[in-house]
Amino acid sequence: MVEHLAAIVGAALREDLGDGDVTAQATVSESARAVATITQKAAGVIFGLEAAESAFAQLDAGVELQRLSPEGVWCEPPAPVLRATGNARALLAAERTALNFLARLSGVATLSARCVSAVEGTGVRILDTRKTTPGLRALEKAAVAAGGATNHRAGLYDMVLIKENHAALAGGVGAAVEAARAAYPDLGLEVECRTLAEIDEALAAGAPRILLDNVGPDELRAAVEHVAGRAQLEASGAITPDNLRAYAETGVDFISLGALTHSAPALDLSLLLEEAPT
Repeated sequence: MVEHLAAIVGAALREDLGDGDVTAQATVSESARAVATITQKAAGVIFGLEAAESAFAQLDAGVELQRLSPEGVWCEPPAPVLRATGNARALLAAERTALNFLARLSGVATLSARCVSAVEGTGVRILDTRKTTPGLRALEKAAVAAGGATNHRAGLYDMVLIKENHAALAGGVGAAVEAARAAYPDLGLEVECRTLAEIDEALAAGAPRILLDNVGPDELRAAVEHVAGRAQLEASGAITPDNLRAYAETGVDFISLGALTHSAPALDLSLLLEEAPT
């Protein structure tokens, strides 16, 4: 799924375990074996099974794992998701970490799927942003893609995105686009514009994509008509899942939502243990 996944999960396990799970050590036999079943309790898209599996496997190398639900597919509850059979203490110790990753990433995938569904038929592509949990960006962006949305740039290194502060320091929108084109001719480029005059500057400088931030639907329609296909248009800011359709119907090409990653509610999941059959 993601490079360094085992290290990310390992750090989460260490954060939770510290010197050991004192409750399980006090109440559960060291040799006890159990079966843990994770169940989906709310409608949505499951994603993050590999992270959950890694949590169990890092604490019990012999754990038996069985996926019971596909990833990236909308499912209705109740639905079994994952079954793990192994050492009971290890299953209990991994439980919260496994559920945290799975619930968080499934929540991102679910909100992404809802937003994609909300703009169906408009031709708009839903994008994520860099408003991600520090250290978990790759995982959260993978969850966005699993929900059917599209990943924007991964970071500051793989695409030029000129915002108003860059343009101000560069001497204007046109100058910023020209400087970026000269410095990084092979990278994708997008520039934020606040007025039709700035849009004209961007177009004259050859900008292939224009970002319109915190602009209402009426202004967006005017910008779409003004650009007339000479560049792609992305809308962002003040857009929520509730008003998303109105923005999508303006004719823009992309809508980016930080909410996909910074405000996605965790998907409701449960884990129940039972003694393993002998």
